[in-house]
This record gives sequence, C-alpha cells and structure tokens, in this order.
Amino acid sequence: MDRIRFEQAEKLIRKSCINLKREQGFRDASDGVIDTGKLQEAMMELIDAEEYLYTSLPTHELGGEDASEFCRKLIAAREAIDHILADFGVLERQDPSERIREAARGKLIIVNNSSVKKLLVKAGVEAQNILVAGAPLSVDDMREINPKIPESALRGIEKKIEHLRNDIERKLDVLEDVLVVGEPDKSTVLLAARAEELYGADSRLMENIKDLNAENILELLS
Repeated sequence: MDRIRFEQAEKLIRKSCINLKREQGFRDASDGVIDTGKLQEAMMELIDAEEYLYTSLPTHELGGEDASEFCRKLIAAREAIDHILADFGVLERQDPSERIREAARGKLIIVNNSSVKKLLVKAGVEAQNILVAGAPLSVDDMREINPKIPESALRGIEKKIEHLRNDIERKLDVLEDVLVVGEPDKSTVLLAARAEELYGADSRLMENIKDLNAENILELLS
C-alpha cells in the first residue's frame, strides 16, 4: 500500500514538471543534479496530504486545523519541488534574504551577544526585530551563572534586567512571538528557559551558530 501511494505522489511531481512550459514564469530546464532529499521530502508531504482524501469522505470538505494542516503539507511539498526546479534553472532562485526577512516577520528575536545579531542582520533579518539581551532575565539566573557574584554587583544587574524586560515588553507592542536564538551555553540556555516562562518564547539553540548559511538560518527561523 505504501509503495502504491509513494508511486502516486511521484506521478504528481512528474506531472508538475511536464506542465512547466505552459506555466508563466517557468524556463526551459537546464542540466542539473537531482536533490534526492528534497524529492523524497516532497513525495512524503504529498503522501501525508493524501490521508485527507480518506478522512474527509464523502464530501472532501476540510475546516479549522485540518484545513490548515492539509495546506501546510501542500506548501511544504511545493517548496521542496520549487527547490529542485531552481536547481535545474526552471525557476529563478529567490533571494534567501527576502525569505529570511519574511520568516522573521512578527517575531522578537532575543540573542545573547551582538555577534549573533550581526549574523542574522547580514542574512536578512530586520535589526529592529532583534534584541541583544546582555543580561539574564532574572537575578536568580545571574546567581546560577556566577555563584560568587557579590551583592553589590547584583544591584547593577537588577537595573539591566529591568531595562531588558521593559525593552521586551515595548517591542511586544508591535511584535507577536518571542524567539531566543544562540548557542547552547549556560547563559543562553537560562535566558531561553526564562523567556519561555515569562513570554511563552520558543528557542533555537545550536552549536557553531556562526557557521550557519542562509538556508540554515531560514530553517532556524521557520
């Protein structure tokens, strides 16, 4: 059964390629190398989407979460197919910075140092969407980072924390989601955990984040 469904998905993808010349904006194919991972990704998304043919019987009507999930799978398949078509010159590859900017839209991205901010801005994220923390979000977290910190120093940290929280709340007047991005060092892990507690933040923590390319950053933000 799985084999039959896999072949059905493959036929759908092949059919989309056959009709390329009739679609406005498509070019003649040039030589290229098949990205087998993307091809399989597209087929698996279509196979998953096919389930809705059966669960929506007899009317094939979808609503709410089912409609959203069905369309998400089709969009994911389309993006994978577009990636392959771009490899063969049939589609012009979109500037990754535009896609990254779109992926970051509506997000407040909190980072722990300016080098990560520079990486994201260079990739296409709007600078106003990024906030460099420069401090934890809690005095308790500061004590965990540095158990020997004197109380006199903590008073200055408390002021920084207050300013940081005010900055976050001010930015959330116009932005919706909070995302903590950085490497999984102790201070950033604590920052991410506290941001989740306070603001329902998500986090994307990766080793060697400075080595990410545009496609990696797009996946990170999506």
